[in-house]
Amino acid sequence: MKFQIVASLLPLLASAAPTAESAKAAAPNPAFGVMAARSASPIHYLPMTASSQKFWLGGKTSSYCPTPPVSKEDCPPGTDTVFSPGGYGLNVMVPGGQRIYVDPTGALRFTQAHSGAIPPGSAIGPFEYTPGDSFGHFTFKGWGTDGFMACPAEENRWQVFAAIQNATVPGGDVGACLGFSAIAPTAQDQGFAAWQYT
Repeated sequence: MKFQIVASLLPLLASAAPTAESAKAAAPNPAFGVMAARSASPIHYLPMTASSQKFWLGGKTSSYCPTPPVSKEDCPPGTDTVFSPGGYGLNVMVPGGQRIYVDPTGALRFTQAHSGAIPPGSAIGPFEYTPGDSFGHFTFKGWGTDGFMACPAEENRWQVFAAIQNATVPGGDVGACLGFSAIAPTAQDQGFAAWQYT
């Protein structure tokens, strides 16, 4: 008798179960990527990439997956830079994760895998992710600022800094940096984006 009741409820339970799409739509704090928005500039729509424990606009994401012991099939792609929900770290598989911070020069950085070491005088936030209809918005609200700027660097890349006037930037000229809005599209895949970023 009890089995018949449970069996008759299975179709109802299945229809109420969340799908991947409904879970993604309902997630108030999804994993996300970042793109720069600054019209009529060389950084407009450039993706933010993680490389050399720094963040850049332009360039390629740098990641690593230890094969072995991890099989190639189990390694996340590592081709896109994806922030974890909330924006205080990167969406990585490595034990302990990788936190983001602003170092004393003003540069947006991330921790080395297997180490939580952050230089003294760094800011570990506040970072803020705000959801939106088409995409979210990501910002840094520490040190009396609100946002990021991109400063010209080598290899046709722009290094990302907190938007502070006393930042120590490549070339030494903060006036050459461009403030930008960090738009944050939801990551297509909410699983880990990389084993670790390097």
